[in-house]
Amino acid sequence: MTAITSRAKLQIFLFNWRRRQELGMILLSALVVSSAYVVVSVARSAKIPANLSVFLGAVILLSLSAHLAIRWLAPLADSVIIPLVSLLNGLGYVIIVRLDVAFSKPFAPYQAAWTAIGVFAFILTLLVLKNLRDLDRYRYLFGLTGFILLLSPLVPKLGLRENGALLWIHIGSYSFQPVEIAKLCFVIFFASYLSQNKEMLSTGTVRIGRLFFPDLRALAPVGIIWLVTMAIMGLEDDIGFALMFFVVFIAMIWIATGKYSYLVIGAILFVGAMFAGYHLFPQVAERMTAWRDPFKYPNTIGYQPIQAMIAMASGGLAGTGLGLGHPSFIPVANSDFIYAVIGEELGLFGTTAIASAFLILIGSGLRVAISARSDFVKLLVTGMTLTLGFQSIFIMAGIVRLLPLTGITLPFVSYGGSSLVANYILVAILIKASDEANNKRLIKGYISSFAA
Repeated sequence: MTAITSRAKLQIFLFNWRRRQELGMILLSALVVSSAYVVVSVARSAKIPANLSVFLGAVILLSLSAHLAIRWLAPLADSVIIPLVSLLNGLGYVIIVRLDVAFSKPFAPYQAAWTAIGVFAFILTLLVLKNLRDLDRYRYLFGLTGFILLLSPLVPKLGLRENGALLWIHIGSYSFQPVEIAKLCFVIFFASYLSQNKEMLSTGTVRIGRLFFPDLRALAPVGIIWLVTMAIMGLEDDIGFALMFFVVFIAMIWIATGKYSYLVIGAILFVGAMFAGYHLFPQVAERMTAWRDPFKYPNTIGYQPIQAMIAMASGGLAGTGLGLGHPSFIPVANSDFIYAVIGEELGLFGTTAIASAFLILIGSGLRVAISARSDFVKLLVTGMTLTLGFQSIFIMAGIVRLLPLTGITLPFVSYGGSSLVANYILVAILIKASDEANNKRLIKGYISSFAA
């Protein structure tokens, strides 16, 4: 009995220490965000903002709400994820406040409201999800829901075209991007399908050179996803999310089967999709042309990448300072190009800090996936983490011209309610998976102590 009690006390102490670490990091992120808010106000009016206490209280209240929900509903979860999300979300809000002044548009209040809704969605997800494996039973419902959401912008008088892409739907005075929720539904469907069929998918029956490929029935999912990718690009003039869906699926099927042949097939289909898209869809051709040499078209398709590059170059190492840049020259500065604004006003140090935060967040998600106890949850968490990671990488790489511009938002940082709510739900799934994995470790510790 003494062995059980002592080991249990040690494990409980370590897990409780995680919550104290989490609280400390949340307060530190609130301090960083509030300091940035003060700097923006001082740069604008040389005065400390009058509503600083209200702003600080709101930042701490939202972060503490998420923290208390974790203490109550997922007490054994990872302690790093929520502080990183709070930091990214808070800094993004400060940049949007700064841009509201430059463009004389009140986006910040809407972003604050959507952040509150996102935190509420985070808490509600933890409350509703008792066991992540329950999602496995509704795989086809999630798959069907994903396709309906993905195709809903094509419905006449419902879809709304913005910045060349038909990704929005509007109901009355409200509009949102259904693709943000669709990406979660598809990852759940992918995880369920792959965990159920990984044996068939990993058995190679056709040999080409040194590689063994599965039969056509097993390759059908890859072909279907490729066709869906092409359909999205063609019908909705979307590049970013179409490629993200395809890349995430190929990565998940590779992780599920361990077969490099799927990477080869995926790479061939990826190049084929880009080649076909370049010749069939004008928007894809414009993005590729602007990526290769934007200076040939400085006033048309090359304007966006050129202004982003100028902003990044102007920032140098330390930046011009918050509130002291010229974001009015940067197109779609509060959404697609917010990373360029950060590059100008916070410099290489600021952009590196943001990129590092995303890397740590992705690493934390993959660590949760490794500790998952079932194939479904492992693939689910991997898919969610890769979705967050590829979305971040695509937009940051597009700004610095490592990749063509994709037109997707930087998670938690860019303006956008649909993205915020969807990504908070995504993070709630990661938190729940981490809690379940550590709970099983705790139970295993009890059994080991009893055996000793």
